[in-house]
Amino acid sequence: MFWSSISLSPTSIASPPFPLTELFFPPLSPTPTLTAATFKLRSSSTCRCTKTDLTSQHEEPPPNPYPKQDEKPQAAAAAAAAAEETFQVLTAIHTQYNDILIVDTPQSRMLLLDSTHNVHSVLQKGDEKWTGSYWDEFVSLPPIVTEGPIAIYGLGGGTAAHLMLDVWPSLQLEGWEIDEILIDKAREYFGLSNLEKCNDVGGQLQVHIDDAFSHEQHRPSGYAAIVIDLFSDGKVLSQLQEVEIWLELSNRLMPGGRLMVNCGGVSESSLDGKVQLPSIDDIWMQNSTIKALAEAFPGQVNWKRMPESQGQNYLALTGPLPDLTSWSAMVPSCLSEAVKQWKPCRPFH
Repeated sequence: MFWSSISLSPTSIASPPFPLTELFFPPLSPTPTLTAATFKLRSSSTCRCTKTDLTSQHEEPPPNPYPKQDEKPQAAAAAAAAAEETFQVLTAIHTQYNDILIVDTPQSRMLLLDSTHNVHSVLQKGDEKWTGSYWDEFVSLPPIVTEGPIAIYGLGGGTAAHLMLDVWPSLQLEGWEIDEILIDKAREYFGLSNLEKCNDVGGQLQVHIDDAFSHEQHRPSGYAAIVIDLFSDGKVLSQLQEVEIWLELSNRLMPGGRLMVNCGGVSESSLDGKVQLPSIDDIWMQNSTIKALAEAFPGQVNWKRMPESQGQNYLALTGPLPDLTSWSAMVPSCLSEAVKQWKPCRPFH
């Protein structure tokens, strides 16, 4: 573990002119010096860093203003600060699966993973629990599914689980995460162990340390819903562009169960001018994960795109489109307008 005072700047975009491991995983010393570093949460939710007082021989190309489909979009809660704020690096560690970096600010605590340093979890401090990003959207899922356990594939630091149990405390959640060390750090720094305790109304989170695609240990009776937030090296897992995977995952659902998926941003193929979309209602075709879902479940996939201020990532929801007015009335007020933005994926040829 090491601690360092650095500055968080939501207005600067920079790529490292030196290996990130030199900044985040330096040789241990009593007083590591990282005082001239700045972070930026880009549209891909990537936290980039540079030392402005170092001269580098490597020039980085300017950042792509269009987030790629496979990149995990911006965690806007962490980028919401209007000015620079000092934050501390709480821990930085290599594991078999990740480079784990946890940083602490006066407003929130963030989990950054792998070489891209994408933000995978945010824990807000004080009275404000909402992140202003896609994690909030998962809270709208319980009212439109049957009663039963809900799985989270890609638990990370537990942001979705925290929010869902806060609003729906009787939920039975099962979180899947492949990295055991990450879970240990989430228990230590993100309060995950508190969610694993049965609360006053019987709700809790059960943690599984395993591959979410594993055929073992999944609940035989099925899940009422599965939240899917699976990324590696800053990209949506490639398996999620395969129709067969979605058919297999749907078999893990109870009758009437739904999948809600963080699908990332825009695919590269949609940026080359070859894809012509007839209307704004067809922009979901820019996302290869939603395209695979629509192929797997014709007429049973719905989509929305987060606003620019919240990262512009795509979300997908399987099953018939709920009555939006009724759904809006069942969710917290801050989500009531957001659920009205869901649209069905209409056939496109």
